[in-house]
Amino acid sequence: MQKRALLHRCFPHPFVSCLVFLSWLMLANSVEIASLTFAFLLAIIIPLLVRPFIAYTPRIDWTAAMKLFFVVLWDIVISNFRVARMVLGPMQQLRPKWYRVPLDTEHEQVNTLLAMIITTTPGTVSAGIDQERGDILVHALDCDDTELDIQEIKKRYEMPLIQVFNVKIAEGVTTK
Repeated sequence: MQKRALLHRCFPHPFVSCLVFLSWLMLANSVEIASLTFAFLLAIIIPLLVRPFIAYTPRIDWTAAMKLFFVVLWDIVISNFRVARMVLGPMQQLRPKWYRVPLDTEHEQVNTLLAMIITTTPGTVSAGIDQERGDILVHALDCDDTELDIQEIKKRYEMPLIQVFNVKIAEGVTTK
């Protein structure tokens, strides 16, 4: 038990420590003993310094997270081709629209990541999360059926995010 407490005190955020360690090695472009030692020291010091600013990270379903990662990656690649075809084609055929995607949860991490995914997928941009209204304002470059787009966003991104963070859906919310 003491070993675990000591480990937690030295590495309050193990994931951040790993990222710092690997990032330093990549920046140094070296695996010499001096670089490894400095990377290890940074991996201890930086997470300790930022400990007060990093909130508790919830348990994550990594299998669902990896599935979502590949879905988003696939959608980004395919959307790039679609957007390129739309932009290089006749501009009169574009049907830009604003619409709101209702949120099934008030979980900040789920909603923030959903907005980020929408923004990173070419052809759509999230303009803002309205927690009071419980929705995300989205602009689509080309949209002929907003209801279909909303259901796609909810099915492909929101529901998997809810699974990743093991979040309960807000009461009174019905998902289609």
